[in-house]
Amino acid sequence: MPIVTPYQNSLRYTSTIGSGTGTGAAFTVAATAFTNDAGTAATAFPGAYKYYNLFINGMLQTADTSSVTTTAITIPGGDALDGGTPLVVQFVVS
Repeated sequence: MPIVTPYQNSLRYTSTIGSGTGTGAAFTVAATAFTNDAGTAATAFPGAYKYYNLFINGMLQTADTSSVTTTAITIPGGDALDGGTPLVVQFVVS
């Protein structure tokens, strides 16, 4: 049986597709283009987390839609979306 940590928390970051750069498979949005729950500019995404959820225009995306590092989230084909489309990245940490 897996060990479940007694404390779970989440960190959320918001931005828009218009903050991204690149095209096609290389489309990324820098962590510094996001704001955190406190409304301040993010400096980096968490380095250690259990999992993350990506919401594009309020819709939860499947795992194959993105990849994330501490400095950016890559969303292949994201450049085809309207620049005002909201993004929310939620990291579940313990």
